Amino acid sequence: METKKNLQSAIEQTIAVIEDESDILELVSLHLRKHNFKVREFYDISSFYRYLNTELPDLIILDLMLPDADGMEVCKNLKKDDNFKHIPIIILTARSDEMEKVLGLELGADDYVTKPFSPRELVARVKAVLRRERKEEQPSIIIFGNILKIDLKKFEVFVDNVKVDLTPSEFKILTLLLKRKGWVYSREAILDELGSSEKGVLDRTVDVHIKNLREKLGPAGNFIKNVRGVGYKITED
Repeated sequence: METKKNLQSAIEQTIAVIEDESDILELVSLHLRKHNFKVREFYDISSFYRYLNTELPDLIILDLMLPDADGMEVCKNLKKDDNFKHIPIIILTARSDEMEKVLGLELGADDYVTKPFSPRELVARVKAVLRRERKEEQPSIIIFGNILKIDLKKFEVFVDNVKVDLTPSEFKILTLLLKRKGWVYSREAILDELGSSEKGVLDRTVDVHIKNLREKLGPAGNFIKNVRGVGYKITED
């Protein structure tokens, strides 16, 4: 049986690391995973932007000198976009000039780490930035559409003040959709959140979970929308 600890790990934070040096990318990823972060690795900006079409990370670690883009421009563009400006960015670069650091912070970066660096210190900075972000986030109780209430700490869901019993997988999916209201999550992203990456698990699994979730939520189930050919989102529209 899945415990509350398992549920908490299922909604662990995802760190996107954009770094074209494979040894550094591997080192950063290794230390982040040791501290129970999910890691998405990218060697260039093009692949990272494609990833943003299906999932949003909780934090970005961004190298400045990339093969297909200038990291400063990437930082500026992300912070100007309403879809991405809330995602904290830590710049990781060999550029140690003070003016470069000032520019990066002025463009919206949340921290600036220079190479060579201590992996342990980088992880500590990641945790510090995420803690700072959490203080500004909504409380653990989410009210959606005036009838749907989710208590993230107690793992409880209510519709019109009536408690609804969800399976762990259904709760994970609902929590994922509510992370970014209106954002479309692909079936692949949802399967990844469920930890169902082994062979033999089909997209149909997600459709079944969504069907059951909608039925249990009753009128609130109408908030969960299917975007044909893409995936699912939650919205009041």
